[in-house]
Amino acid sequence: MSRYLNFTLLSLLSLAIGCAQAQPLKELSPKEQAAKAQAAVVAPAAVSAVTSTVPSWDVSRNFQQLGRVADSLLLGTHNTDQFEFTMRRDRIASDAKLQLEYTPSPALLPTLSHLRVYLNDVLMSVIPIDKEQLGKKTVRQVDLDPRLISDFNRVRLEFVGHYTDICEEPSNSALWVNISRTSLISLKEQALLVKNDLAWFPMPFYDSRGYDEPVLNMVFAASPTQGEQRAAGILASYFGSQAAWRGTKFPVLFDQLPAATASAPVTASIVFATNNHRPAFLADLTQFPAVEAPVVQMIDNPVDRYSKVLLVLGRDEADLAAAAQALALGGDLFRGDRVVIDKVQQIQPRQPYDAPNWMRTDRAVRFSELIKYPEQLRASGLQPLPISLDINLPPDLFVWRNQGIPLQTKYRYTPPAYNDGSRLNISLNNQFITSLPLLVNSNDRLEELRLAVLSSESANVNEKLSVPALKIGDRNNLKFNFSFATTASSSQRDRCQTSLPVDIQAVIDDQSTIDMSGYHHYIAMPDLAAFARSGFPYSRMADLSETVVLLPPQPSAVQLSTYLEAVAGISARSGLPAMNLTLSNNWEDASKHDADLLILGSFAPDLRDNRDMSLLLDRSRDWLLKANNQGPGSAQQKSAGNPAASRVEVSAKGPIAAIVGLQSPFHEQRSIIALLATEDADFQLLRETLNDSGKMDAVAGSVVLIRSSGVQSQMVGDHYYVGSLPWWLMLWFKLSEHPILLAILAVSGVLLTAFLTWRVLHWAARRRLAYEE
Repeated sequence: MSRYLNFTLLSLLSLAIGCAQAQPLKELSPKEQAAKAQAAVVAPAAVSAVTSTVPSWDVSRNFQQLGRVADSLLLGTHNTDQFEFTMRRDRIASDAKLQLEYTPSPALLPTLSHLRVYLNDVLMSVIPIDKEQLGKKTVRQVDLDPRLISDFNRVRLEFVGHYTDICEEPSNSALWVNISRTSLISLKEQALLVKNDLAWFPMPFYDSRGYDEPVLNMVFAASPTQGEQRAAGILASYFGSQAAWRGTKFPVLFDQLPAATASAPVTASIVFATNNHRPAFLADLTQFPAVEAPVVQMIDNPVDRYSKVLLVLGRDEADLAAAAQALALGGDLFRGDRVVIDKVQQIQPRQPYDAPNWMRTDRAVRFSELIKYPEQLRASGLQPLPISLDINLPPDLFVWRNQGIPLQTKYRYTPPAYNDGSRLNISLNNQFITSLPLLVNSNDRLEELRLAVLSSESANVNEKLSVPALKIGDRNNLKFNFSFATTASSSQRDRCQTSLPVDIQAVIDDQSTIDMSGYHHYIAMPDLAAFARSGFPYSRMADLSETVVLLPPQPSAVQLSTYLEAVAGISARSGLPAMNLTLSNNWEDASKHDADLLILGSFAPDLRDNRDMSLLLDRSRDWLLKANNQGPGSAQQKSAGNPAASRVEVSAKGPIAAIVGLQSPFHEQRSIIALLATEDADFQLLRETLNDSGKMDAVAGSVVLIRSSGVQSQMVGDHYYVGSLPWWLMLWFKLSEHPILLAILAVSGVLLTAFLTWRVLHWAARRRLAYEE
């Protein structure tokens, strides 16, 4: 019933959008208003005096962009696959198509073999496999009903294959069709008028159902103050933590709102203003009166009724910070178009390494805390897909010479008819760990095991094993692959025997645990790869309470954009907004904080003479220290250091930027990472790198040069270490770098022990002889 109701609701919405240009919008009945709010999470806004065309987008995404890195192979025993796609809730689809690219097996029987295409469990089309298609790549376009398109959608493909008219085996290798990952889903999307209601925040400024990189315009009065910059950083980090892998862009404007363009017909803007420092378009105190407390308000863009503006208002800079923190923390309480913030209070301070995106390392963690969607730990079918679990860890976790990581796994499955070799294969980061038998008599209980791959023998259910921790990194993927060897049918000459395949189900219980407690935190720095992949060392405190960002005294718009995107990138990796970020434009004040420094622009004069500084970018000249033994992969070297062998100075035109890591000269356990640039074009290179996951994966070592040709990393200078270890572990770790010294100490220890033993025995013998006399 609800499905047909959605049909009707979406039809009404599509009709209303189509008539928007022809006549004014009518007042809807209460019933229609409630239905539209439920279906599209929008309501009609007041129509401005200026009529405008309805913004629309032609959106196409292939299966690879939807998460499939390889082609999908449908078989007789695995004949179903599905692909999910989403659409922003402030848009509606007016047209939808599926362009399917597939290659059928040349052994199939034409016409009897076909593909069924479903959209949200409704049959859209049946594609017969003709004789001319056998063994050849074929492209077919299927019309999808746009009335079925909602915010979350599923396209399901079912393969019905036949290679003979009698006595078929579902597992026969002739039954297959290859679905190409270049298949496309195309949508014609139209904008919907959104009501000014903060109950839907962060919509329409950010929608997790969108695939595109969010672009939020940050608007200030001319010469924004440091407090305004800090409030913008807090809110930018919130959107960064929400956007995660998508990245975020924050163009900065002064005293004006952005204009809609052909590439961006709908814009989202956030304005920061105090009573005494406002952009020019908020100067009308009648329409926008002075506030008496922190205020957040959503309004229509004065020149575009489809665009929204979020006003962050306050009496002073402290009010702006409180309003930004309230948006990041208390958005669930918001409703209406205007909210007054009464109080924002931090009840309990954050603890190190408690970032939401990192697995906890102080106790055993249940799988239920690591899953991203409810059905993640389930699999079904004769050949079920692997169950995958992502495990993100702090990059400074010290796992040197450990005895393994306890992994307690409980699972259940449909038992096979016979003990025929069905197995559960477990792998970590695509490296095989162990294989466990799936037995007939194990369907009535949960089986429990502890993985310990240091054993040389295959595991069984009762063995205690451990994950090889030396293969653990900051980003890990644990896979459980249920492999069933069930016999589905059997055929012989003059005898045909078939059976209906069992609907096999397999589940990894969400109460299974992995335990990383007991490990210490210790890492060799500088390590820009840790910064690029995990935001370390700033993300050690997820709220950036031990981070100071040093900006120029009067930053330009592109410098502010770089700062906002850098902070948003750190929060995207930690999963928490930078609620306690500290901002400074004075080197002396910043150096007094016991904190890690993030420098934007150029090095302070006092730091240019630091012996660890390996690069300087200047408007007139640039110099770089080159390390010994530079070559392919040198940035990944694990040696104690890579001392500089030469210095190169150049004067050239053209954009260049850099990322440099070094030890803080004020606190030995603190680090400095500098995002170096001089001209606006240089900062644009920095922004492109910070928002490009491929380029960030190339960031490593202590010096990263960014040019139009790409990213180049290298390690220059000595390492320093951040963290702590017990004295005995520290001793062994230091001695491991000097094997000759370790051998000498071992021999000396043996000789000393032998000498002391001889002296004790000699003393005992003399005492015994003296007693006998």
